[in-house]
Amino acid sequence: MIELDELKVKLNNYEDPLKELRKALDLENKERKIIELEKEMEMPDFWNDPESSTRKTKELKSLKDDIAIFNGLIEKRDDIYTYIEMGNEDEDPDIAQEAIDTFAELEKAYEGIRMKTLLSGEHDSCNAIVNLHPGAGGTEACDWTQMLYRMYTRWAESHGFTVEELDYLEGDEAGIKNVTFQINGENAYGMLRSEHGIHRLVRISPFNAQAKRQTSFASCDVMPDIEEDVDIEVKDDDIRIDTYRSSGAGGQHINKTSSAIRITHFPTGIVVQCQNERSQHQNKDKAMQMLKAKLLILKEEENRKKEAGIRGEVMDIGWGSQIRSYVLQPYTMVKDLRTGEETSNSNAVLDGDLDSFMNAYLKWMSLGCPKRNVSEDD
Repeated sequence: MIELDELKVKLNNYEDPLKELRKALDLENKERKIIELEKEMEMPDFWNDPESSTRKTKELKSLKDDIAIFNGLIEKRDDIYTYIEMGNEDEDPDIAQEAIDTFAELEKAYEGIRMKTLLSGEHDSCNAIVNLHPGAGGTEACDWTQMLYRMYTRWAESHGFTVEELDYLEGDEAGIKNVTFQINGENAYGMLRSEHGIHRLVRISPFNAQAKRQTSFASCDVMPDIEEDVDIEVKDDDIRIDTYRSSGAGGQHINKTSSAIRITHFPTGIVVQCQNERSQHQNKDKAMQMLKAKLLILKEEENRKKEAGIRGEVMDIGWGSQIRSYVLQPYTMVKDLRTGEETSNSNAVLDGDLDSFMNAYLKWMSLGCPKRNVSEDD
């Protein structure tokens, strides 16, 4: 069958990439590490240190997952060869379709694990702390910030990640003035760092009585949740610590005591806030952890002598500084201005379908961030 012969050619083209992927995943060392960790877990005192045992248990699961996914790719490849042979012998269209469907699964699984090999940064495996803040656009921008918050929580849920709200401030009329939340999951930061920057929305505003098209902006700041103690000195004279009451309409967003914490770092202008922990002391510890993580990343940027690194460039939240445009009127399109990745299915993106943009960003980073010519329409 011609279609099976064509499929065999495509499958043969995967042989070298699969070998390269095996090297990139360093599976032999992973297998040795699994044996070491399993021996450690058999020791009677392994669970005496809950923090260490939890970390090693997660590491073991991650190592086993990598091996299982790669072995799954090899099994799919072998199954497809079998289907091709059977299909050519019997000329059975059902077997031919099974081969085609399995090849599509192979392509998707291969791309997914190949992207994971690009998540090799020092902090990529960490949980991510995300801050969203409206820019130009007033109430419209606050509503856009809320839409982004929903988008990222939907994305997190689709990957089996958990979302923990750290700070929340409602807009005066609608939407969100500011929200900080943590997304917990393996490589959450590595994937979400693609989202750092200014996001632009174009739509018919529901807050405009004349139903005019309006442009709004919101900033997204992403940093890793570095669990270990960060070796960064923060002088008392360099910061101001303010306490305030949790704000919002009620429920999880309100607190009767002034337990929320805001820390301002004068030398850099960094402001971090936390109001979700059980006590003022816990909120202070979490806010200080966030501040140190931001300062660490700024220090790493300086060491690498780059204008844009993990944290990205500091830009005004307005026109000309956006990394991605979401156009809902007069046509639908979401376009990343760094990578050129785009889709007309804006509803899917706003429902959390962000993987294509994140994968394109990782590829773009691996190529050294080549510059693109951006038109005014973007």
